[in-house]
Amino acid sequence: MPAQQPDDIILSNLIQLLNKGNAHVSLDESLENIPFDLLGKKPSRLPYSIWQIAGHIRITQSDILQFSKSSKYQSPKWPEGYWSSVTKPNSEEEWQNCILQIKKDRKAFIALLKKSEDLYQPFAYGEGQTLFREALVLADHNSYHTGEIIVIRRLLNIWK
Repeated sequence: MPAQQPDDIILSNLIQLLNKGNAHVSLDESLENIPFDLLGKKPSRLPYSIWQIAGHIRITQSDILQFSKSSKYQSPKWPEGYWSSVTKPNSEEEWQNCILQIKKDRKAFIALLKKSEDLYQPFAYGEGQTLFREALVLADHNSYHTGEIIVIRRLLNIWK
């Protein structure tokens, strides 16, 4: 079996970082089995509900994906375009659609990584961003907010 090339190893590790928790719980696992009636609950002194954080993850991940694909893409206005003031979903279907969109956009971002000829080539637009950098930003962002979801779940007594 031939040795993997450094870029193949990096790509494999980036994909694993985006899909799994590695040293911590994965985003997917953090969003499993949350009682619908607790999605909008904000524990004392915390600014966001699980629904708001999941929505923020969905919006930000889509933003990173679309930015990485096109110079014509316009990001939402910060911060209001990235955070919902609505604390809970209107329906179970809306919640499930949010989770499905997170997974769909992550899969699309990974497909973009796989077809890239050069992860380190700065985009012709932007301020020097590369696909490699955007993958790290995405993984870091999702990891940060996964931790917040776990904390809220612990405060609501709905974590292991």
